[in-house]
Amino acid sequence: MSGFFISLEGGEGTGKSTQSARLAAEFAKTGREVLLTREPGGTPAGEALRNLLVTGDTNRWSAKAEAMLNAAARDVHVRDVIAPALTLGKLVISDRFMDSTRAYQGFAGGCDFDLIDSLERAAVGSCRPQLTLIFDLDPTLGLARAKTRGGGLEDRYERKGLAFHQKLRQGFLAIADSQSERCVVVNANQGVEAVYEEVRKIVTARLYG
Repeated sequence: MSGFFISLEGGEGTGKSTQSARLAAEFAKTGREVLLTREPGGTPAGEALRNLLVTGDTNRWSAKAEAMLNAAARDVHVRDVIAPALTLGKLVISDRFMDSTRAYQGFAGGCDFDLIDSLERAAVGSCRPQLTLIFDLDPTLGLARAKTRGGGLEDRYERKGLAFHQKLRQGFLAIADSQSERCVVVNANQGVEAVYEEVRKIVTARLYG
């Protein structure tokens, strides 16, 4: 694959969706072909599965069921969207990818990591991000931000409680620590412009360094 794959990860309200869109817009202006996508979602099937995952009662699914639903959405996302874009040499920017399953369903939800590993191998294979930005923020602040963003009914995970989100934060940091060659932690406790400047520098260095 001749393209470059970047994923942005983090808990609720960390600002990664805003930064994903800004990053995609800036690099598109340089003439680079950019694909901006998201998970769960990215395809019609993935968006349908997203609706099942992010709405409804917090106990609607077990962590195991969530991991399998995410893997189903990711399988078609990789096959039909991400892998073809990378083959064409595009810069792919995904708002969430495989690390969210490991953090949300594994570290925070208690799903067996052997199952997560197996699902990741099946759905992702070799199509892994070359750079992952992990947005780190105190979950108390993140949840407060999330309440003001107008997410409508997509608040199932926000309603899981502070303890869940504290585990989630530690999970993302553990992933970053264990895969430091791929993952870079971004301080999300800054203004939007300051965060973006940090993001832009990291991505530019990795792409052109």
